[in-house]
Amino acid sequence: MSDDAEQQAEEIEVLKSIYEGDENFKQVDAKSYQYKYTEGDKSFILEILWGPTYPTEKPSFNLEIFYNQSLLPSVKEKILSIVNAEADQWVGCAMTYTLFECLKEKVTEILAEQTEEAVVARVEKIAITEQTETKKPEKKEQMSKAQKRRAWDRAEIGRAGERPRGWDWVDIVKHLSQAPHQPS
Repeated sequence: MSDDAEQQAEEIEVLKSIYEGDENFKQVDAKSYQYKYTEGDKSFILEILWGPTYPTEKPSFNLEIFYNQSLLPSVKEKILSIVNAEADQWVGCAMTYTLFECLKEKVTEILAEQTEEAVVARVEKIAITEQTETKKPEKKEQMSKAQKRRAWDRAEIGRAGERPRGWDWVDIVKHLSQAPHQPS
């Protein structure tokens, strides 16, 4: 087992023990971890993705998650610059916990730029552009009665030309109720 793999396995154990019971922490898979930061009614999720040679190289960071769609680009840039600057200092060491905690300390400062007016304006802009693009409903194929009848016959008979099992069975109870009962 390589030195990087050993360090990764060790860090996984440490992260699990530290964040046990923390609903904001999520291990997506063996090499990607997410943490949700909340300040009042504003929040975002940072995802840290380990490369094959992590921790001797910096992990990559992902903010392009559906949950973060309302984050302003300037806020995303600020988050990434903070995390990248911190990660540069810790190359060669286990740094996932340190990066998550670094952002915890600065979450108020980061989300101060995230104003609701900007988000509302952005959502209105998106709503306006969506309304201009109208899709024409797809027309259903119009079939004549003869075409419908042929399609129905084909469905009843089947592709192999065989009729379904029991197509000619007689309902015995119905048949006997139609014939008058004559004692012998």
